Amino acid sequence: MFVIAAIGNFIAMLDSTTVNLALYPMSVDLNVTMTQIQWVMVAYMLVLTVFLPFFGKLGDIFPKNKLYSIGFSIFAIGAFLNTTAPSFLLLVAYRCLEALGASIMLSNAQAIIAGIFKNERRGKALGLNGCIVALGGMSGPALGGILINSFGWHSVFVPCIPVALAGAYYAWKMLPHNVKTDRKNFKFDYKGFIYFTISLFALLLAISEGHSWGWGSVKIIALGVITLIFGGLFYFRDHKINYPLINFSLFKIKSFTFGNLAVMTSYMAMFTNSILLPFFLQEILEYNPLITGLLILPYSVTLSVIAPISGRLSGKYGSRYLTIAGPVVYIMALIMYAMYDKNVQMWQLVFASGLMGIGNGLFQSPSNNAIMTSVHKDELGIASGILALSRNLGNILGVAVTITLFETFKNIFLEEGKIYDLAFLTAYRSTMGFGILFGIFCLTFAYIAYKPHKTTH
Repeated sequence: MFVIAAIGNFIAMLDSTTVNLALYPMSVDLNVTMTQIQWVMVAYMLVLTVFLPFFGKLGDIFPKNKLYSIGFSIFAIGAFLNTTAPSFLLLVAYRCLEALGASIMLSNAQAIIAGIFKNERRGKALGLNGCIVALGGMSGPALGGILINSFGWHSVFVPCIPVALAGAYYAWKMLPHNVKTDRKNFKFDYKGFIYFTISLFALLLAISEGHSWGWGSVKIIALGVITLIFGGLFYFRDHKINYPLINFSLFKIKSFTFGNLAVMTSYMAMFTNSILLPFFLQEILEYNPLITGLLILPYSVTLSVIAPISGRLSGKYGSRYLTIAGPVVYIMALIMYAMYDKNVQMWQLVFASGLMGIGNGLFQSPSNNAIMTSVHKDELGIASGILALSRNLGNILGVAVTITLFETFKNIFLEEGKIYDLAFLTAYRSTMGFGILFGIFCLTFAYIAYKPHKTTH
């Protein structure tokens, strides 16, 4: 059962790392800008994110085996359609379909794992889950590099198809058939869901297009107003009704609130680098996709080694020191990346990539364990959904903010008369500065979240 739950996370990670590597060849082949190509990632994560609370709720009233199997199947169909995408718009549409399947799996994976294992074994299981996710990340860059080099970017979606189909079969056969909640008593806040979706989409569109439309333009101001109005409507509605989309009462638990903030900002910090690095390696250093993938690989290797160890240690000794050590380590890696230029040596790139993986490995499993341990057992489903929501909001905001900052800085430096390579490098370094800032926020939130007097149930 554990393996099936973890495979959902594995293929989601495999997909995101291979697609990340393929963004540059995609933008060249489809003749779109860096700002446009980010929607291949952002649209996927937006759909995945907004549906997490919905599918998390469905996980309480539908048999896990059927729901998880459907998730795998939709993911496989989306991945297959991506291999045929002839245009940018169709690629984004197929990515949205794929994201629906991923959302079903990710919204229920942590709850399945946390429900199967207790105490120290839960820490080990979440650590092992982190390891399996890291294996997806580890195989992604190398596999993606080989496929792009040999068959073009369409081929990066192929490996996920057989894994998802096998997952669909075994999920149907092996996951629990029982249901926790009577379906007649099921209530879902559809109005809240619509408010939440509109608010998040408006926010992301504003962040993504601000530099091209102009931050003071009518469009951006209108999107800002829409974000505030619908965000406010969602917040006040969820406080009034007794079947909220997001249970805000959980945020009264300090370790839960600040733990989720730490997770969100950690992903923002990670994505600052992981989005720009393939562009830096392919466009400025002129490495081919295979070499690029191999230079990103050390991140996943060290992450897969450290994640299960830190998960086990957090189950035994608590999460406090590990969740502080993690951001410190990956901030050091981000500082290194910010100092690199065209003369950077391969070993320096490998070292920074490995250090980044160690930092993330130290942080993620203990943080997930502490968040899931801070709530009552009957709230594990909702807590899992909120944790996945925090993680994916961090991903989305990380991509949108990073591309926006980078493009804004690059245009400023080009207008100042700098040559393209120099403008790119200066913009890359400036954007890395914001990644370091997100890392510092993560460190601060983790420090507040896991002070020794935290309450556990």
